[in-house]
Amino acid sequence: MSEDVKITRRRQSVDDSNPAREVSPYELPGSQLRTKTRAAYRGLYAPSIAGAPSTTRQAAVLNTALIGQPTGTQGIANGRDQLSHTLVAHDPITAYNARPRLVSSPNTIVAGGVGGGKSSFVKTVCVGRPLLLKYRRAVVFDKKPQGDEGEYAAIARAYGAEPLRFTLDGSGSTRLNLLDPLIVRNAGTAGTYRLLHTIVRIARDNARLTEWEEEAIRAALTSTLDRYEGGRTPTMSDVLPFLGTVPDETLYRDLAPSARDMLHHAGLGVRWTLTGLLDEYAGLLDGETSDTVDLTGKLTSFDISQLPNDGPAVNVVRAIGNEWMMGRLRGSANRGWGTTVVYEEGWDMVDGPTAHLLKSNQKLSRALGLSNVFVFHKGKDIAPNSPGQTVISEAQSIYMFRQDRPEDAAWAVNTFDFEPSTAEVLQQLAPGHFIFKYGSQPEVHVQHVRSEWERELTDTDDAMQITAEDAGESR
Repeated sequence: MSEDVKITRRRQSVDDSNPAREVSPYELPGSQLRTKTRAAYRGLYAPSIAGAPSTTRQAAVLNTALIGQPTGTQGIANGRDQLSHTLVAHDPITAYNARPRLVSSPNTIVAGGVGGGKSSFVKTVCVGRPLLLKYRRAVVFDKKPQGDEGEYAAIARAYGAEPLRFTLDGSGSTRLNLLDPLIVRNAGTAGTYRLLHTIVRIARDNARLTEWEEEAIRAALTSTLDRYEGGRTPTMSDVLPFLGTVPDETLYRDLAPSARDMLHHAGLGVRWTLTGLLDEYAGLLDGETSDTVDLTGKLTSFDISQLPNDGPAVNVVRAIGNEWMMGRLRGSANRGWGTTVVYEEGWDMVDGPTAHLLKSNQKLSRALGLSNVFVFHKGKDIAPNSPGQTVISEAQSIYMFRQDRPEDAAWAVNTFDFEPSTAEVLQQLAPGHFIFKYGSQPEVHVQHVRSEWERELTDTDDAMQITAEDAGESR
């Protein structure tokens, strides 16, 4: 009996016993199943066991090879995708320089509740791993104390640099000069005025200045720069005598006596503010910038962990340090380097007066290969109409760790255009897990994976017990 006749009879018997005419895969045309060992030896198709009846469409969901890798291999290893169990690799600077560009901005947001793994992730993925690359460096505003210094102190020493310590007791504190030549040359008079204006607002707990006070600051700064042009470097204390003094120039000569008097009193008010600031933080702000402040190493740490949280010192150092760094990066010797700047507990950098400085530097930062990483707990702390919302909306690399409250998870979903169901996932993330999104790509659930060396680096109080020579070999 021929094979065709056998198939025909088998189909007829199925038709008689199967009124619904359901089709089994064994009846479909194609290679015949060979279950005998002797047939398999001859090279015929022979499964080791009889397969369960199914179809290609039904079995497709069981084929994990169809789940693609969410990212390529370019950049820095971030962790393991929880769906495909493949590598997730991303680096904002690499993605921005790709052709075509994968992100339109190199800025990064890292947010999440306490204990979610933000700190170890930032130290590993944003600082430690990029430093192993050529022409890469990191600048960290280290806010989190670990003993009597910041948590990045040991890492900075491993790369051959002492952290720049800022203290109030005068014990070897680093100084930053608001009128440092690097700041003045980079920002110009207008930019230096914005910085001085910001410092006054910070000292007044973010209170807005009147137009008379703004003009008094502008006039005093111009007079100071003119007075010391070609001479020694002026400092903030050199501005004080010019505050409250109305310059005898054409611009003010035609003012009514009452107007000149208002300008005089406005300048005096600003002088008292700055005098109090310098009296309280003389070791930080009064004098020329310390010689130890530079960007020649792979890692520069502004250790502000010992400054009080309830005063203006932290934000003043951040503001001046940021402007000094921007001036340093414009040097021709720094072209071609990629710089990652980490603002730990950085919600106050994207909100309030300092947000204006960051926003004005965005275009320049892209040209200089600068990637800002803002680390904070929750976005609800940022006012809806503040400049900080603009800074956040421009970030194209998003890492969201566990959000404990539903309203914080909802904020993340709405702000970064996550899938609505991601809100529930954000509230259930285990430590070391995060939701990652870059550019217009959909978000993915990632587990941060570290080596034993990296665990020691990011988890222990002793941080990293290696020498500068060891770090040099790793580079």
